Amino acid sequence: MASKKSASSRSGSAVSALRAGKSAGKSAGGAGHGPSLWENTKAVLFTVAVFLVVRTFLLEAYRIPSGSMIPTLLIGDWLFVNKLAYGPHVPFTAINLPGYDDPERGDVVVFVSPNQVDQPDDPTPTLVKRLVAVGGDTVWMRGGLFYLNGLPQRQGFAASQNPKGDGGFSHPLFLWQKPFEVKGTAAGDPPAQPTLDDWGPLVVPPGMLFMLGDNRYDSKDGRYWGFVPRENVRGRPVFVYYSYRADESDRPLPFLTDIRWGRIGDIIR
Repeated sequence: MASKKSASSRSGSAVSALRAGKSAGKSAGGAGHGPSLWENTKAVLFTVAVFLVVRTFLLEAYRIPSGSMIPTLLIGDWLFVNKLAYGPHVPFTAINLPGYDDPERGDVVVFVSPNQVDQPDDPTPTLVKRLVAVGGDTVWMRGGLFYLNGLPQRQGFAASQNPKGDGGFSHPLFLWQKPFEVKGTAAGDPPAQPTLDDWGPLVVPPGMLFMLGDNRYDSKDGRYWGFVPRENVRGRPVFVYYSYRADESDRPLPFLTDIRWGRIGDIIR
């Protein structure tokens, strides 16, 4: 009897070992097929979530499509914009989170334009201009020279390179200025009809900002569409991370063959 029990015990142990070996073999075989579909999906979702958080609240790329900020920014420049500085905007809401800085005169700023009635297909584009005045400031132009609180201001950064144009040009869109005009200042009374080079004085309302392009004669800016609400500000450009001659190159594939290597890494000021 003892011999039978011993044989039975050995047989049971062998069956158990065999089953354990099969189980281990299945586990090892499963591991050899790599991560499961769900694990891959989680990795993709995590990557997308990180990208959206960074793009929404921290840093976003922005392309310069026009020459309104020449020579500070050129057509074909690609910028990294710091969205945290002035307070990131929560998409699809009217909520702006607090930032660690406030826009100051002289800053280059990315913002959502006030409503532009002359372009119904895209009435509120995202733009980049220079902030030249804040709430409470008095601004005007005479002979193409911009004045801030009675003091003449240079035309942006390296402005002597900017082309000149028709400063006597007038446009019906300039008439938005009329309710904000003031009389009796050092600039004299506002002109009957504002022009590109001669307008104001205007007082910037509280909570509003006034933007101009560095390239004044090729810039559709605050002279046309008015003051920008502070909550429309979206960020501060930091540096140029890529640039190519998008407007003046005669080479094929200029984004690869006509790169402005010397601009890459330029700090924007």
